[in-house]
Order: sequence, then C-alpha cells, then structure tokens
Amino acid sequence: MQAHPRWHQRFRHSLKWRLVALFLVLAAGTVMVFMGGTRAALSGGFELFVKPLLTDYVDRLAADIGSPPDLARAQALVEKLPISVRIDGPTVQWDSHPGKYAEWKRQVKDDDWGRRLLTRSTADGHRITFGMGTNVWHERHPVRALLPLAGLLLLTLLAYATVRRLFRPLDDIRRGAQRYGEGNFSAPIPIRRRDELGDLAQQVNDMATGLQGMLHSQRALLLAISHELRSPLTRARLNAELSGDTPERAALLRDLALMGTLIADLLEGERLAAGPSALQRTPTDLNTLVREVAAGFDGQPLQLTLADELPAVPLDRPRATMLVRNVIDNALRHGSSDGPAMVSTHVDGEWAVLTVRDHGPGVPDDQLARLTEPFYRPDVARTRAAGGVGLGLYLCRLVAQSHGGTLVLRNAHPGLEAVVRWPT
Repeated sequence: MQAHPRWHQRFRHSLKWRLVALFLVLAAGTVMVFMGGTRAALSGGFELFVKPLLTDYVDRLAADIGSPPDLARAQALVEKLPISVRIDGPTVQWDSHPGKYAEWKRQVKDDDWGRRLLTRSTADGHRITFGMGTNVWHERHPVRALLPLAGLLLLTLLAYATVRRLFRPLDDIRRGAQRYGEGNFSAPIPIRRRDELGDLAQQVNDMATGLQGMLHSQRALLLAISHELRSPLTRARLNAELSGDTPERAALLRDLALMGTLIADLLEGERLAAGPSALQRTPTDLNTLVREVAAGFDGQPLQLTLADELPAVPLDRPRATMLVRNVIDNALRHGSSDGPAMVSTHVDGEWAVLTVRDHGPGVPDDQLARLTEPFYRPDVARTRAAGGVGLGLYLCRLVAQSHGGTLVLRNAHPGLEAVVRWPT
C-alpha cells in the first residue's frame, strides 16, 4: 500500500498553494517594511516634536498635583485622564492603580530615558511616577484588535480563490490526460478561457485527436490483415488435411491451428476494445459458469470453493466463459505438483469476485503489471508450449474492463493469484 505523501511533499507539488504562500510572504514582508519605515520616519519627529511636548505635559501634571502632593488633585487627574499616578515619599504613599507600577518597571527597567520622562521629584522629597492607567483601545474595542488577523485571513481566502480560478484549467488538463492515457477519448478537455492555459488545453485535445486517429488506423489495419489471413489459412489447413499422414503434417496442422487461434484472439481483442457496446449481457450464475468451464479440465488438479448464495451477474456469457477458461488454463499450465489450482468465488459488497490461484513459481514483481499486455510473456514462460502466444491474459483484462470490472494479478507466495471483480 502506497503511503500518503506528507504535507511538505504535497506543498512542493501543489503550484496553487505555493503561490498562496508566496502571496502571504509578500504581504507580511510589505507590512514589516511599511511598519519599519514608518517607525524610522517618525522616530526623528518624536525627538523633535513629541518628546518636548510630552515632557512639558508631565511637568504640568506634576505641578498640578503640587508639593507636598495633594491626593484629591491626583485622584481628580486619574478620573479625568487615562493615566496612572504613583506617589512615593516621606509622608504620602499612594497608588491609583495597584499593580500597574510593577508592570511599568518591567517595561522601562532598561530605559533610563523612559524613567526620566515619566518621573518627577517634588521639593519636599516625594517622587511622582506617571503611566497609562488603562488600555483604552482593548477595553473599549476588544474586537478591533482582531481586525488585522481577520483581514489577513480574508486576503488569504481571496488569494486562494483567485489562484484556484486561474489554475482550474490545469485540473481539467490533468483529468483529460488521465482519460487519454487510459484510452478514453470520448470527452475532450473543456476550454474555459482563451489564454495560455486555454491554448494548452486545445493543444492537448488536438494531440489526443491525432492519437485517436492513429489508433483507429492501426486497428483497422490489424482487422483487415486478420480477415484477409483467414482465407489462405483455411486453404492451407485443407491442403494439409489432404496430405499424407506424416510427422511433418501433424506439425503443420499444429502451427496452422496456432495461427488460427492467434487471428481469432486478435479479432476478439479489437472487438472488446470498443468497450461495453460490444457485449450482449444476460443474468448469469457465475458458479454454474465456473463448474461448466472446470468440467472441460477433467482430470486436471483443480479445486473449487464456490460461495453458496452468489447473486446473478450481468455477463456476456461467451466472453465471460473465455475469461474463466483462460485464467484457469494459465493456472494449470504454470502450477506445480505442490498443490492444485484453486478456484473460488465470493461476494464483496456490490461485487462478485472470482479468484484463481496456482502453486507455481510466480512472477517477478516488476513483471506483474505487464502480464496483461498483448504478446508479453515473462522469461519463465518463453516457450510457446508453456506460455502460449501472450494474448490470453490480455483478453481477460479486456473482458473484465468491458464489463466494468477489474482483473488483478498478484503473487500469492507461492504461486500467482488472479482476482476478477464483476459488478452485480
């Protein structure tokens, strides 16, 4: 089972998310540059204009409290202005906001300039320390503190929606390429926009049209050659039948029979390539079909394990019979004396499943995917006596796919297992 890619692998693979991340980085960088530049620009203005005004304002507040400090005046200032006042001295000890002073000391502990700006000493030895009384912004407008984050999230969603819309044709092209790779040319890639991606989609459609034409031409040529070969092959077989009974005659008849089988399989393969339209389905008892096919291998080491209640399966009976016969014949030819070829059926949800397993040497894992290719035979089955012409499993795959099912080949250790799934 293939492991799911990790998030960073998916991120590197996804162009959309990389563009969104680039947008966020640019937005954050812009904000930082703007804030840094604004701070640098205002720092000079603070030294020239704000600092003198603030110093004068603090002096006026301290003078208003008086010397010795008047608690009533200090209390009136605290109630009127959003400031805190702490008075330390020989006669007066007062703090308008208990706890604020400790916070203020932490904030300006390494800032002598801040201490000098906000602290005043009276003539009678008292020290008056000013600070912010309340965080007016957060207390009166708590939601507004979240506005920058909400704005950033909104921009992110807008950026993703925009990128998603811009690259939607790429999803269409990817799905279309998958369909074309599977040989399905029925639905072209939709052309949503007249830009570079639209041009790319049109070019892929044109390429698919050309490939489809080439495939049709090849199939037409193959069908024509196969039909034309039948007549001379029939005459050659008739002449061989009329010749003397010799070993050469028997060998010639075997070769002619093999050529006839090859031509019939090629024609059948091209018919099945048309898909479900080539089928004539009828409700079929799969167990009965398997028993009938198995009867043709009488005397062979074959073990049947069939499900009791198997629903009727809509099958093209002649072609389904060919599939079952081919997979059983393949298991018998490549099996061993270690055990019989095992044939079983069972129900898996909405699927009827046929499994055929032998106990032979199996197939190298790197060759499993190619076993259903036409004319392919692994090295362990190169001889025609043991491996046939290489069309049996290819036709089985076409029969399964035309029924909307699948054929999967896998090593059973020991042996090879063929699993055919039919939709019920």
